[in-house]
Parts: sequence; C-alpha cells; structure tokens
Amino acid sequence: MRDSVIDFRPVLFVNGLLLLVLAVAMLFPAVADAAAGDPDWAVFVISAAVTAFFGLALGFGTRPAGRITLSARQSFMLTVIGWSSTSGFAALPFAFSNLGLTSTDAVFEAVSGLTTTGATVMLGLDHAPRGILLWRALLNWLGGAGIIVMAVAILPALRIGGMQVFRMETSDKTERVGPRILQVAGGIGVVYVVFTVLTALGFWVAGMGRFDAMCHALSAVSTGGFSTSDLRLAHWGADVQWVAVAAMLVGGSSLVLWTGMGRAARTSLFKDAQTRWYLMFIGGFSGLLALWQWTVNDMPPAAALRHAAFSVTSIVSTTGFASTDWSAWGGFAHVVFFILLFIGGCTGSAAGGIKILRWDLLFSITSAHIGRLLYPHGVYVIRYNNDMVAPTILDSVLGFVVLYFLTFALFAVTLSVVGVDFVTALSGSAAALANAGPGIGDVIGPMGSYRPLPDAAKWILALEMMIGRLELFIVAVLFSRSYWRE
Repeated sequence: MRDSVIDFRPVLFVNGLLLLVLAVAMLFPAVADAAAGDPDWAVFVISAAVTAFFGLALGFGTRPAGRITLSARQSFMLTVIGWSSTSGFAALPFAFSNLGLTSTDAVFEAVSGLTTTGATVMLGLDHAPRGILLWRALLNWLGGAGIIVMAVAILPALRIGGMQVFRMETSDKTERVGPRILQVAGGIGVVYVVFTVLTALGFWVAGMGRFDAMCHALSAVSTGGFSTSDLRLAHWGADVQWVAVAAMLVGGSSLVLWTGMGRAARTSLFKDAQTRWYLMFIGGFSGLLALWQWTVNDMPPAAALRHAAFSVTSIVSTTGFASTDWSAWGGFAHVVFFILLFIGGCTGSAAGGIKILRWDLLFSITSAHIGRLLYPHGVYVIRYNNDMVAPTILDSVLGFVVLYFLTFALFAVTLSVVGVDFVTALSGSAAALANAGPGIGDVIGPMGSYRPLPDAAKWILALEMMIGRLELFIVAVLFSRSYWRE
C-alpha cells in the first residue's frame, strides 16, 4: 500500500456550488424582512454576498476540466466538507442579526436547522423578525432535501449503513450513481415540493396565518421541527395539530414509495414492510400513551389521543414539534419517549435515528438466529419486501447499530464531563444523534431550550448532530488510515 493524494478540486468545486445555492436562499428572508419594514434585511444581503463570494471563488478556482466524476473517497470528503461549510455560512445571519446570539449559539442554531434536528437556543420566537423565522424554516427544508438526495444518490454507492436497499427499491443494481438513481432522486424532489405545498395549504385552512403556515410546512415535511412560536404547536388549536400529525407522518415515511418509480411502482405503500413497522410503532405507542393520559392523568379521551399521537409521531419521525409539555406526563412517559428517540423514521425520508428498516432487519436477524439454535441445519434467508437481503447489507446494519450506541454513550459521557446533568446528558445525546430535537427534563424538554447549556456542551451537541446526520460511517471513514492510502 502506498500513500496517495486525494484530488480536492472536484470536492471544492461542488462545495462552491452548494454555497451559491445557500446564498440565493438567503435572499428570500431578506425580501421577507424588507416587506415587513425590518432593517434586518441588510443582514441577509450581507450574508448572501459573503457566501456567494466564497462560493464563486471555490467554483472558478477549482473548476475541473471536462465532466465531473467523484470517486468514493472524494464523495466521503464532499459530504463532510459540504455539510460543515454550509452550516458555517448558514450561521452568518444569526450571528449578524440583532438577536444577541453568540457565535456558539449561531452555529448551533444553523447546524440544528440544516441537520433537521430542531433543537433551538432562541427565545422570544413570537416576536422575532420574519426573516430569521423564515431562514430557520428554510434551513430545515434545504437540509431535508439534501439528506434525501444524499440517501438516495450517494450513500447506496458508498455502501453505507443499509442504504443499499434503495437499489432494490429502484431496480438499480450498479455500484455508482447512475441515471436511474438520479431520476428517482428527481422524482422524490417533486414529491417533496408537492407535500410541502399541500401541508402549507392544510395549515392555512386549519387556522394558521399564511406566513406561519408556510414556515411550519417547510419544517414539518423536512422533519425539522423549527416553529415560529415559543409554545410550538400548542399556540394553535386541535385542527392545526392534526394537520401537523399528517405532515410529520408523511415526512418520516419513505418518499421513494410516493414516486411510483422502480419497484415502488409495484409495491403498495401499505404493503411495504418498513411502512407497516413505522405505522405500527406510532399507532401502538400513541394508544399506550393516550390510555396512560386518560386513566392516570385524567386527560379527556379526545385530547389524550391527540396529544399522544402528536408527540409520538413527532419523536419517531424525529421532527421535534410539541403540542403540549409531555415532560409533565410522569416517569412512565419519560421512559417511553426516551426509547422512541432510538427508533427513527423510514429509510428514504429526511428523518434521523436508527431508522425503521434497520430495526426490521435486526428483528429478522434475531429471528433467524433463534431458528438456527432450534434447527441448526435449517436454511434461513432474510428478505425485505420479498427480496433477499445480501449479507453485506446485514453486516453494515449490524455495524451501524453497534457504532450508533457507542457514539451515543461516548457523547453522553462527554456532556456529563462538561457539567451537564445526568438526564439532560443522556436525552440530549440521544436527541442530537437522532436529529430529534427536544430531550427530556426541564432544560431541553419539549417546551425548553438548549440556550442554558454551557458553550462546550453546545459545540459537542452540534458535532453530534452532524455525525448523526451523516450516518456515522461517513465521518468514521475519514479517521481510518486506509482512507488516506490508495
């Protein structure tokens, strides 16, 4: 083995294009502020100019000759650098605004937005400038779109953590990003936009104002969880909350099945194994908590069902919205919600967490192992939607889950070292790694804020949010000696 140098030019060129997209996105909040007569519009114009300058510099300075092709090693590097740099530049409007955020808080808010975590350090959202509120929602939406494209077009080719199942869903058996994968990614993009528009209309009809409806639609479909009110969705009534439940369900589902492409064209949404598990998890835990609230906490049955369904859907889809302060529901509810932080949405969505598909495969592996103990000579084939799952995919799923829990434990210990209490450290680490938003307890609970945490804890959580969003292995690979050798 000999050392080899990675050609960074294609990586930096594509990263420059990403910064240009981010700069254009900053103009929308500028227009919103200007229309409302808020002087903060200049903050977004300046931030857009700075971001565009660096984007153009990277684009023109590193533009490769001919068609751009990325090797697996370059794709790993692009994914990490792309998410890191866009998060840094996305923090500029927060840092330059008159909100009084420190640089640490600005970066934390930007990382939380782009990773669709929804953990916030901002207070006084009901009176915040419209531009900032729209920027937070846009970060959620852009981050969610980026996650889906990464999951469909990049991770399968890099053999990351079970994402190869997309090849079964799209009938693409190649090891590269081919036209078929790109076509499916485009179809998912159309579905993503359509659901966002429909959700905004649903919120508006249910009683939200147009601006709030648009911001919450951007955050709901992307499973981002940023709201325009300190009370989250508790600020609005039951109709709005039920619309949010539907939007979060869709956002956490496998959007490739909504495109009708590839094998998805022959697989009914409700016949998909992953979707069945997804709905069973949400339905089962919603019923359990609704019964708890009705019988133990004396909540009226209709309200108990609504708040339970809302809260469970929000956590499982890793959206992070809240319709009530479920941290006051008691110890049983705390344990249930802590467990739900490790479930996650469907593969092929913007949701985080371990993901339903991996749990499905883990249960199948466990069942096969028990069968081998009883019948050692039996043949056990693990299938997903009647397709045989390759051993390499099963190995990657097992490796991912082990690495996931090790990462969770490591960051929980690190948070406790910098002075975070036990409950906040555990739930904060779980919520950050799953990109789920709120944790458990009085500080970072569903109606709380991450602002009181020490700056060191915020940097640790921001790093963990990014690692969770990048599917762990992408970051781990960069620390491997073999990655830096040919």
